[in-house]
Amino acid sequence: MLLDFLNIGVGVILAIVAIPILLIVYCIVDILRSEFKTGLMKFVFLALVLFAPFLGSIIYLVIRKDYLKPKNSTNLPVV
Repeated sequence: MLLDFLNIGVGVILAIVAIPILLIVYCIVDILRSEFKTGLMKFVFLALVLFAPFLGSIIYLVIRKDYLKPKNSTNLPVV
């Protein structure tokens, strides 16, 4: 095998590849389902994750709470 000299199993290689892909997919789904303070921020975060996938996903997860709309604690409309 090509990576025999590294003594790395196939499971480790799959984990190294799968974890970033799952992180990116999670961030894209979360961006599409979340409500942001402005519609522009949804576009900015989506572009960030699509154009710089791994780093963009980490940046999104760290700063997203500052840009999300606050959730209403009750189901009653705000007057």
